[in-house]
Amino acid sequence: MYLLGYDIGSSSVKASIIEASTGKCVGSAFHPKQEMKIKALKPGWAEQEPEEWWKNLKLATAEAVKTIGIDTGKIVSIGISYQMHGLVLIDKNS
Repeated sequence: MYLLGYDIGSSSVKASIIEASTGKCVGSAFHPKQEMKIKALKPGWAEQEPEEWWKNLKLATAEAVKTIGIDTGKIVSIGISYQMHGLVLIDKNS
């Protein structure tokens, strides 16, 4: 069994796979390989596109899984660490 952890930061998204029985990290990856863009429309503002986080989460996950060649059905838990003070606004249709 494996545990999957995500660190969603402002510069990249990291995915790490932990072997549940040993606590050992058996694989990890991050995307993008260059820092994600931050928009600053006004002084003191910092914005990113949530779609970019999602895209990079999928890429990091695929790379980490491929690197160690596990069956994703054996991932029994997912944990998420998110950037500090982040806010994603949605409307009633999201």
